[in-house]
Amino acid sequence: MNNKYKDIPRRSFLKTTAASIVIPYILPSSVVISSDRPVPSKQLTLGLIGLGSMGMRHLKGFLQEEDCRIVGVCDVDGRRRTAAVGEINKHYNNSDCVEYSDYRELVARNDVDTVCISVPDHWHAIIALEGILAGKDIYGEKPLTLTISEGQTLVEAVNRYKCVWQTGSWQRSTSHFRFGCELVRNERIGKLQKVEVGIGPGFKGPGGPTVYGIGPQPVQQVPKDLDYEMWLGPAPWAPYTEKRCHWNFRWILDYSGGQVTDWGAHHIDIAHWGMGCDETGPAEVSGTGKFPDDGLWDAAADYDFECKYAGGLVMRVASNNHLRQGVRFIGEKGWVHITRGGLDANPKKLLKEKIGSGEIHLARPSSDHRQGHRRDFLDCVKTRAQTITPVEIGHRSAIPAHLGNIAMLVGRKIRWDSKVEMIIDDPVAARMLSRPMRTPWHL
Repeated sequence: MNNKYKDIPRRSFLKTTAASIVIPYILPSSVVISSDRPVPSKQLTLGLIGLGSMGMRHLKGFLQEEDCRIVGVCDVDGRRRTAAVGEINKHYNNSDCVEYSDYRELVARNDVDTVCISVPDHWHAIIALEGILAGKDIYGEKPLTLTISEGQTLVEAVNRYKCVWQTGSWQRSTSHFRFGCELVRNERIGKLQKVEVGIGPGFKGPGGPTVYGIGPQPVQQVPKDLDYEMWLGPAPWAPYTEKRCHWNFRWILDYSGGQVTDWGAHHIDIAHWGMGCDETGPAEVSGTGKFPDDGLWDAAADYDFECKYAGGLVMRVASNNHLRQGVRFIGEKGWVHITRGGLDANPKKLLKEKIGSGEIHLARPSSDHRQGHRRDFLDCVKTRAQTITPVEIGHRSAIPAHLGNIAMLVGRKIRWDSKVEMIIDDPVAARMLSRPMRTPWHL
């Protein structure tokens, strides 16, 4: 890393609050804050906020659930709203679905039980918090929040207001991920010695090639169907260019954390599951990352960092040009490797093992339904039970990814107290646990 980043955060982290936008942050008068939530009726009503790649997947998924009815959708892009409403009304054979460009209008509806949030990371905390205060149960996409500080706020709010929360880390609802972690937790590979987490390098669009930078981009006219000021929201103001918005927000530190948080939130979540670290975090984090020197995309394109846990266990997280994609648990007697493509192990006989009745069995979704993660959310809303990936797990699974980015940005090892969730003896790094928000947005 360039020496100029040794003592100060990267440029994106030093931007101060910019000029305010025209929409004020006011809690709607219809919002009722209550911790005494009634059990919803048999059919749940749902509002979708964010209609991009993941948002449309959720739309198609929730339409398949007979006890869930989508009554409203929201996106700052009018083209996406039109497409979503058309698909919903076609499915229900009516014209009842209402579209919104401002999420607050949807959240304020008293007839909406639940919301599914699939927006860029810099919007996660604000929208989720307002949904919680409005009495909604929430399915929120990963990574949980843009910063660790926002995650702490969200955890507190979910618990205070008795919100049923499902983090979109759906791999926990998949049988081969669970079985692989059960093999590790029951020491089928002996005592766990090391964990390797391989996630995507560079930047990649849907179906596109991996690239490592994009260079400066021209200022362009905002499309007429896009509310760009609302898209920016709490992030620093920046001129519009098409490579900034929608899918590409992932590669810009003002809005996300690159592949480190995008894929990291998935695979670190599984690593923690197998390590038995859902209730804790690393004590030290250090590593190196290659960040583009100029241009629009500035998240790490190549990275390799280590998280050291109490007792000396090390989780290495690196782009998959350094480590194989997925999670590899390495023990005294063998290894287990889990990816979305399947499960592998050494020795191979582990793949045919049975977990006994007296051994550790990890949490399962409420149903073996093919849409286990969404189904688990809906079932838990009705029963008020805890989901398979509650807010605390979503928060703690994202923390190593956030700390990895911070350590690489400041260029030195950082120490983390997982009990109080603070960076120790490094004021510069500690300031990066939160970000300023553009007026008037705030938590």
